[in-house]
Amino acid sequence: MLITAARRRVAALRQPVPAARIARALWIAWAAIVCNVVFDRVIVVAGRNYIAAAGRAARANVSGPLVNMDEWMRPAVARGFWIAGAAGGAVLLTGLAAVKKSRVAPPQQPSDR
Repeated sequence: MLITAARRRVAALRQPVPAARIARALWIAWAAIVCNVVFDRVIVVAGRNYIAAAGRAARANVSGPLVNMDEWMRPAVARGFWIAGAAGGAVLLTGLAAVKKSRVAPPQQPSDR
């Protein structure tokens, strides 16, 4: 009895409308994950570049001015926002277009001509 109920629930999710809804939700989640990963990667690379530049500046000029972190990281945040937004948007548009394209058309009735 429990297995039969579970099979009915799974079969209901396999119908075109619920399946498309699940596919849309998964594509939205995937786009959000891609956006976060790309943004994090841009920030990490900028942080590594800043540390390398700060090390070079400290070795080259012991008593002089050091590298300002804001000068490196603020542009990286803006760049990361745009790159991540573009990557996430591309994934989202691709996924939603694929879901829309894969809709099953209802069977057409033969005409009486």
